[in-house]
Amino acid sequence: MILANSITHSIGAIFQPVFKLFADILAFIYSFVPSYPGAIALLTILIMGALTPLTVKSTKSMIAMQRLQPEIKKLQQKFKGAENRAQLNEEMMRLYKEEGVSPAGGCLPMFLQFPFLIILYDIIRGLTNVSSTKLPVPTGCHLGIHYTNIAPRYIPNTSKMYCDLIASNGKMMNLGIDWALKPFSHHSSVWAAIPYFAFVALAVGLQYLQMSQMSKRNPATQANKQMATLQKFMPILFAYIYFLIPAAVLVYMIVSSMIRILTQDIIFRTGVAVPLTAQQNAVGKSSGPKAQPIEAKATEVETVIREEDATPKPQANPATRAKDKKKRKDR
Repeated sequence: MILANSITHSIGAIFQPVFKLFADILAFIYSFVPSYPGAIALLTILIMGALTPLTVKSTKSMIAMQRLQPEIKKLQQKFKGAENRAQLNEEMMRLYKEEGVSPAGGCLPMFLQFPFLIILYDIIRGLTNVSSTKLPVPTGCHLGIHYTNIAPRYIPNTSKMYCDLIASNGKMMNLGIDWALKPFSHHSSVWAAIPYFAFVALAVGLQYLQMSQMSKRNPATQANKQMATLQKFMPILFAYIYFLIPAAVLVYMIVSSMIRILTQDIIFRTGVAVPLTAQQNAVGKSSGPKAQPIEAKATEVETVIREEDATPKPQANPATRAKDKKKRKDR
């Protein structure tokens, strides 16, 4: 138990500067936009702006992986069995290297959002921190009180956010909602809890929309049962997480999903990443003579016709021609 606490404390000490950095940025934004969800939304925009190049790269990587599916299936057919697994892996890695594709590139944005989710979660918990003893109120707050149990962590004690949190007794009140509460927190009434469940539904709905947007642009994803199952159940897993985090952190997830949807749409519309069409996907997965495009078949027919026209026709016997000529005269 002591060892576990020591490890936790060490990890916390390592990430303290990161928490403080983002908390300082959040407090700075709040000084101009005195709204908890508004400040978090603006911080999210800054974070997503920094991650946009990775989002573009990830989307292009996902499209490239879909284009390689026919080649990957050929390799899987060629190197069947457990005894050929090592050679199959080598050939697939060689294919990825030749095409400049990273198999994990498409999952990068999904993994990158977890650190920021954890950072914001810890910051929100720190903002509503309650001390067991009375602490002196910073002189710059001018609240008419001298001691308080509210001790927000990470943010400067001279910031407007710090003073507002003390004034509200640790509640993140804005728009009639305490953004520090969770869906299953103790609410004043059933009606007061409805907005929190609505935020969860909105966050999950946006994730489904984002995955559907990518799936529709890539027919191969729809045909892949494993990918289809992953797209269905991943938002459900996130929904479980959303029920355990404050509404203020959900703002980050909602805004980041909206930005990612917009970014993907712009990527496809501008041609930065060209998705597979249904026809291209069908041709890529087929093999043999039936897989030839219509244009190729038409070309073959035209070639055969030209060859037939160019073939010299056999000449008739001179005696036979004379008899035919005499018959025509008699008629």
